[in-house]
Amino acid sequence: MAIALARRYRPKRFSDLLVQDHVATVLRGAIARNRVGHGYLLTGPRGVGKTTAARILAMALNCERKGQVEPAGEPCGECPSCLRVWNGSANLDVVEIDAASNRGVDDARELRERAMYAASQEGHHKVYIVDEAHMLTREAWNALLKILEEPPPGVVFVFATTEPHKIAQTAAPVMSRLQRFDFRRIGPAVIRERLKAVLAAEQIEAEDDALTLIARYADGGMRDALSVLDQCLSLGEGLVTGSRVREILGLVDDELYAEVLALVADRQPAGVFPLVDRLMEAGADLGEFIGGIAETLRALLMMQVGAEPEALTESLRQTLRELQDRLEPGDVLRMLRMISDIEGGVRRSGSARLLVETLLLRWTMLDRIVDLQQVLAGGPPATAPDGNLEPPRPPTPGALARPVVAGVAQPSAPTAPPRPVTAAVPAPAAPTPAGVPFTVEGLTGAWDDLVGAARVEGRFVGDALAGSRLLSVAPPVVTIALQSDNPMHSESLSRGREVVERVLGAAVGAPVQLRVDATPARAGVEGGTKPRRLNESEARAERLRVVKAKDPTLEAAAAELDLEIVE
Repeated sequence: MAIALARRYRPKRFSDLLVQDHVATVLRGAIARNRVGHGYLLTGPRGVGKTTAARILAMALNCERKGQVEPAGEPCGECPSCLRVWNGSANLDVVEIDAASNRGVDDARELRERAMYAASQEGHHKVYIVDEAHMLTREAWNALLKILEEPPPGVVFVFATTEPHKIAQTAAPVMSRLQRFDFRRIGPAVIRERLKAVLAAEQIEAEDDALTLIARYADGGMRDALSVLDQCLSLGEGLVTGSRVREILGLVDDELYAEVLALVADRQPAGVFPLVDRLMEAGADLGEFIGGIAETLRALLMMQVGAEPEALTESLRQTLRELQDRLEPGDVLRMLRMISDIEGGVRRSGSARLLVETLLLRWTMLDRIVDLQQVLAGGPPATAPDGNLEPPRPPTPGALARPVVAGVAQPSAPTAPPRPVTAAVPAPAAPTPAGVPFTVEGLTGAWDDLVGAARVEGRFVGDALAGSRLLSVAPPVVTIALQSDNPMHSESLSRGREVVERVLGAAVGAPVQLRVDATPARAGVEGGTKPRRLNESEARAERLRVVKAKDPTLEAAAAELDLEIVE
């Protein structure tokens, strides 16, 4: 039976570890200087060399040629002791334990008792490699805690895990008793070069695009990349091609991603449905498709800003070069944001097809999406003949047709011209009363008309004036008081004082100075009002006042668009 490539080409020395120099240097130096710790925690994604590094450490500690290999601290990888560890053969001094199937307190106690016995030979170490360490129970960790704190001489524990946060949650005291090393993902370029070396040793040829696809699919794991290569070699002899890799992994063809981007660039929503039909007929995984188009958009955005993306086939790279000037970087960024909004739903939803079709349709209609910030800055951007958005123009009368929310497509036929925009016309202004006597009786008789005139200037200040009562008139001073302790009315009068003074002044034909009595003038309450609990509407008004105080532009936007701010 053939040995898997991932096992046959497993590193035998620290220097053979890919991308993990920060780990290899420290462990090699610890062995060379006789400063090996009693416990190590190796963390990182799957297939990046955690268990392999633990085996190399065990090999170096028990190598029969220890101290004779250069550089110091490396195992020879050829002596019987090293080969037993590397092959995973039975070994009295190096024990590998799978914590997924040996996770209980009894297993931990047995491990603790075995660790009390000395190594089989003088100068050797007993090394316990515990894989999937996050699977150990809290009780198992508690059973190991004492021996990890004060281990017998010559005993080394190495724990490997992909989820260190679970150990921190289950057994936090253990973390401080172990030296932790975080392994990094292996980049596509490094994986590609390693695959080339393996194929050269196997005397097999492969297309560059095939190796690129494998490296991209491996997502930083060298073991996964070698396993996929093993599958490709099992499928047939001869040249390893990109089509063979796609067939094995069920990947969507790069040409389909290019077709999607062409539909977006040409603003052709009608082409979305046939494209999704082809995906479904081919049995493609829509979650895989969304992940692939996201990687394609990321690569396109990198090219647009001057960076060079990795892990692209040559055909896709050429297609992105042709499209990078037809799509704006801002649009590409918005498309990526839309993907992040639905990606989880596509993988879990029972109507994934509808989500994908909706997403692609929104992309092809990007020219009908308006940004609220652009509207506030200078009116909605116009649509150019080529379908792209033009820079915003200065505001003109009749610039706003209706409230526009950023990111919401305006309902119009794809081929129809942009809808004309017209300003929201305010209601006819109520006439300001004139010739009103500058007395309490005169102003009181015209109070309803004055409130109506104030509402024309501003709805909130008009409502506040309607909720007020005239107390006294001593020209040019007019004193009013709120009939309730509504904080919104108090705020509106404070900010709209000039409006009220202008309305009152126009009515009496003389300058007016407004004074607001802080004490609410409510009938039946002498000397003001006692503190009381706010009712629901007043509490809501107070919360809105706090929100608007934090963001002054919010109220300005609401007034400009004729909106009402609600919770």
